[in-house]
Amino acid sequence: MKFGFVGLGQMGAPMAINLALKHEVLVYDRNTSTVAKVARNGAKGAGEPDQFSDVDVLITCLPAAKIVDSALFDSNTGLAQHLKPSALVVDTSTIEYGATLEIRDQLQAVGLRFLDAPVSGMQKRAEDGSLTMMVGGNAKDLAEVQGALSTMASKILHMGDVGAGQLTKLINQLLFDINAAALAEILPLSAKLGINPEQVAEVVNSGTGRSYASEFFVPNILQGDFSNGYPMQAAYKDLISGAEISARHNIPTPVLAAATATYQQALLEGHGDKDKGGMILVFERLLGTDFRATTFKEDKA
Repeated sequence: MKFGFVGLGQMGAPMAINLALKHEVLVYDRNTSTVAKVARNGAKGAGEPDQFSDVDVLITCLPAAKIVDSALFDSNTGLAQHLKPSALVVDTSTIEYGATLEIRDQLQAVGLRFLDAPVSGMQKRAEDGSLTMMVGGNAKDLAEVQGALSTMASKILHMGDVGAGQLTKLINQLLFDINAAALAEILPLSAKLGINPEQVAEVVNSGTGRSYASEFFVPNILQGDFSNGYPMQAAYKDLISGAEISARHNIPTPVLAAATATYQQALLEGHGDKDKGGMILVFERLLGTDFRATTFKEDKA
């Protein structure tokens, strides 16, 4: 099979590189320097949409539903009009459930197949090919490409029909967001009461309070580093999706609502370019303290 790959960002570039180690891959991104970098690692760069006319599988990894829609269906540059009949589109982006169903319908209307296959694991796991992939769609379509997808993801789970992958990813993301918001609220409290942040961090990450969020963010928070994850302003779409599902299905989500309020406050205070660990800055400001390592404070002195 010949693969196309569109979207070479923080996650997409290493995913495409891993795919290109074992398969023929044609790649495209608006950032031509990124295309050149991935091409140096075995892929072939594309400059025009019609170059994708002979790919069997098109993989997209893009930051928002409207960008996926444009990449596929734009009247001038959309790739769907150039793909061969019955080609398979695999969207590894994290987008809204409703948008995923609309994309499926549009692809089916022009005779193309579709899997939604969002990934979890952040950049490091994208680089080493150990992502978790949650797939919605036809099981036979997944079986056709599972070997290739395994170059990018060490765990591939078929969750159900189209959209089930996105719903599963959303559940995971919302739990991650709640954990990050909890850290933001509670860790400054310990610093305010005079407990050593480094020792608190050691207890949390070796005790029952630990989570992936604590293990990832707390060491960086101690160093005042909020640049290691997906920016909050881009990730906020997950919280919008959570609130929409809560409202539409009349499902109370009080803990999620509280975490969303913290997230929103961080965005209002101008921290949208920071990773989710940056939510702690809201409570540090409120309490007049900071949760930092002694060495960080000494360096700043």
